Amino acid sequence: MISKNTDLGLLVLRISIGGLMLFHGVAKILHGISFLEENMGAVAYAVYIGEVLAPLAILIGWRTRIASVIFAINCIVAVAVAHSQELFSISDHGGYALELLALYLLGSVALFFTGAGKLALSNTNKWD
Repeated sequence: MISKNTDLGLLVLRISIGGLMLFHGVAKILHGISFLEENMGAVAYAVYIGEVLAPLAILIGWRTRIASVIFAINCIVAVAVAHSQELFSISDHGGYALELLALYLLGSVALFFTGAGKLALSNTNKWD
C-alpha cells in the first residue's frame, strides 16, 4: 500500500503555483509594465508583489498563507484588468479561456487553507 504524503504534495503545489507564476513576474521585470501603467497608473507596480514576491514566498514556504492571499488577489485583478472579456469564454482548443489563471487562483486558495506543509522554510507561524 502506498502511504499518503501530504507534505510532499503541498511542496509540488507550491513549486507549481509559485514557480510558474514567477516566470510572469520576471518577464515583467525584464520587459516593463508600461501596458499596465496605462490602465492602472502607479498601482500597476503592485504586480511585482503579486507576481514576484508572493510567488517567491510560496515557493520557499515562508508565510505561505498570506502570500497566497496576495497571489489570489493578483489573479483576480489580472482577470478584471486584462481578461474580463474572456471570463465566460471557451478557447479555440475547447478549454476554458482563463484556465491558467483559474488554476493559479484555485491553487493559491488551496494553499491558503492548507498552509505550506512541513517541507517549507517556515511552518510554525499561523500564516505558514
